[in-house]
Amino acid sequence: MHGQEPEQLGRGHGRMHTRWRDLSRGERGVAIGLGAVQGALALLAWADLASRPAALVRGRKPVWAAVIAVNIVGPILYLRRGRTFPRIP
Repeated sequence: MHGQEPEQLGRGHGRMHTRWRDLSRGERGVAIGLGAVQGALALLAWADLASRPAALVRGRKPVWAAVIAVNIVGPILYLRRGRTFPRIP
């Protein structure tokens, strides 16, 4: 409820939980923007993984598919480290 402290998550962890309604308009905008970036990166990474031959992927494709699902770090990690490119002579 408004005017009260946000509920505490877990017992003894000292972490506070902020509800969506408690965020300012700007904070909500940042959260939506970051979510959109994360979603776009994940879709890009999954599309690349699906269309890339296994020989051009470092490691196993199912593992990378799971890694891509991990927050914003997964897609960036795949796009930077999970792909190889054919050498042009």
